[in-house]
Amino acid sequence: MVFAKTSKAAKRLSEQVRERQIKKEYLAVVDGKPEQDHGTLENYLIKNEKNNMSQVVAKEKKGSKYAKLDYEVLKYNQEINLSVLKIRLHTGRHHQIRVQLSHINHSIYGDQKYGTRGRRKTNSTLGI
Repeated sequence: MVFAKTSKAAKRLSEQVRERQIKKEYLAVVDGKPEQDHGTLENYLIKNEKNNMSQVVAKEKKGSKYAKLDYEVLKYNQEINLSVLKIRLHTGRHHQIRVQLSHINHSIYGDQKYGTRGRRKTNSTLGI
């Protein structure tokens, strides 16, 4: 996380974000384990303003936007079937990580909007 202490620094940071000089990396706990330990997801997304959700659509769909991210499985817990992924965004689309991971059936654990088992309760700790 980066914060600017001055307006001059904020302006410079904003410029670096616009010019994609800043790498955006995230950690996510997801359902299951992707088949590959690392990979790239490339999809086209469209945002539905009415329900504030995005979805993967065909490239030809009017209004769709290209979305790309890389992921790496850092840890997998077979007992509770959860993985920790490191995610690097190449684009910054609406709910991009949530949508793309859900699309490959590895939604973010606890995600009630895009998740598959978000409200599942477990007595064990994540152990990850």
